[in-house]
Amino acid sequence: MKLHISFKSILHQVLSSYSTFICKREYVNQKFDSINERSVEFGFLFRQLTKVSPRTILDVGTGKTALPHLMRNCGFIVTAIDNIRDYWKTGMINRHFYVIDDDITNTKLLEKFDFITCISVLEHITNFKDAVKCMFSLLNSGGHLVITFPYNEDHYIKNVYELSESNVTTEYPFVTQVYSRNEIDQWLSENDGSIVEQEYWKFFTGDYWTCGEMIVPPIQVNKSSKHQISCIIIKKDH
Repeated sequence: MKLHISFKSILHQVLSSYSTFICKREYVNQKFDSINERSVEFGFLFRQLTKVSPRTILDVGTGKTALPHLMRNCGFIVTAIDNIRDYWKTGMINRHFYVIDDDITNTKLLEKFDFITCISVLEHITNFKDAVKCMFSLLNSGGHLVITFPYNEDHYIKNVYELSESNVTTEYPFVTQVYSRNEIDQWLSENDGSIVEQEYWKFFTGDYWTCGEMIVPPIQVNKSSKHQISCIIIKKDH
């Protein structure tokens, strides 16, 4: 028994030391590049969580972020999923929270949730219609879905990084779509949903995400003004 306890103690010390080493290395190596859209998206999300006060949450496309951990800190029961084997070619480990390997376009989850979050993920899913359908199928009746993505009120763009005006020159192994009102209306009609609130944000001087000069700080606008990001909360009506 003493040997067992000693081994557990040593293992705990080793793992704690490694975790501390990783955190310190990240801290020391911090470099400022530019701000991104997360402060806007997370701000919108947590305002909606305060209003709705759900019990259970599913976070779709968690990746390596600490978002599920932050939501759990608020008291919510959180489940996190990501398509680890297909999307992350070299694998992925999230050191903040346990992430289930699941494809939201063909989910294996059976549980239903009060609230689903999908933050800057849907634009990278080519089969986005099935992704939205599956998210609605995992919502309880009257549940809520928060999605954020690059947006233009009038035009859908298959991959914004392919536009000549885009500032992004790196070739990524994924698409970054720009959704429009037409796509949102289809999601609502096909999945029995209704918009509770939608925000529009201007991050660039151009018409689309990453096009033109970056605006710091970003500006919240109305849908008739130029914008490149939208944050939306949808209610499942039945």
